[in-house]
Amino acid sequence: MAEEKLILTQEGYDQLVAEYRHLNDVEVPEVRQAVADARAQGDLSENSEYDAARDRQAKVEARINEIEHMFDIAVIVKPDAKGNKIGLGSVVTYLELTGEGEGEEVTVKLVSTVEADPLAEPPLVSNESLLGKALSGHVPGDRIIVDSADPYEIQVIKFERGK
Repeated sequence: MAEEKLILTQEGYDQLVAEYRHLNDVEVPEVRQAVADARAQGDLSENSEYDAARDRQAKVEARINEIEHMFDIAVIVKPDAKGNKIGLGSVVTYLELTGEGEGEEVTVKLVSTVEADPLAEPPLVSNESLLGKALSGHVPGDRIIVDSADPYEIQVIKFERGK
């Protein structure tokens, strides 16, 4: 069975590379030293520092393996060269016409599922989310129904093509 590809923007890929380098260049040496220091204290059966260091080591190694797997299946999606429709990497401003945020102007950035972060500024919205799917392929002026549990209507005000 063919494995699904992981869609990333260039920015998201670059962030993964930076995290991978940090883990290998900073975290791995630190955790190895922590394990060695704890091991030097003697009896490992009741050594909580050793257990904590080994736990941290396992988490760091697991994240490194996870990122390496992401690199293996990653596909970097470049924005549409013409930039005439909303797509991955686009920063979109829309007006909520109905629903809970009626009258509110909202700006979001459309990213892959791995990059999504609702607490970022602007919020990073997955292209696979209901809002992300609704926005994709539209242009300023379009009115769109977001098909959520409580559907609401938005109107695209403007967008900037992703880099």
